[in-house]
Amino acid sequence: MRRAPKYGVFLTVGASLGVLVALILTFATGEETTSPLTDVTYSSMQVFGFLALIGIAVGLAVGGFVALLFDRVSRRRARTVSFDHETVAD
Repeated sequence: MRRAPKYGVFLTVGASLGVLVALILTFATGEETTSPLTDVTYSSMQVFGFLALIGIAVGLAVGGFVALLFDRVSRRRARTVSFDHETVAD
């Protein structure tokens, strides 16, 4: 008997945290950002979009890795349990 983690929950939380970090980094950079290499000015929504794409990918990877770690720990604690199902009729 062992309890396995729900991978979907870990992936969703990881992606959500990636978007949250992207949002924080967007507001930390200011209104508009100019690229030093191309001299192109990006709006805050464009910066958020770029950072969100990267944040979601990294968040999914980290969330999946944490779920795999929890799964491995739960395998070590697993034990075999036997039981009998009985039906009692009045």
